[in-house]
Amino acid sequence: MTEHLYNMKRSLELEWQQEHLKSGKHNIRMIEINKQIQDVIKEIIAQEFVEDTRDSKIAESRSEVSIAT
Repeated sequence: MTEHLYNMKRSLELEWQQEHLKSGKHNIRMIEINKQIQDVIKEIIAQEFVEDTRDSKIAESRSEVSIAT
């Protein structure tokens, strides 16, 4: 899931660059694209937090299980 978000972010960044090259200055479309990039970054952070939390819980549960049980 996270890889999809990184690809989306890169695609938006490329779109932003193309828009900048086309107009040569900042415009409304670039502001909209930047907002989308920021939203994707927030999603990436949230998704990575969920994955890290899940991984931590798995690691903790493994350490609680004794080989003798």
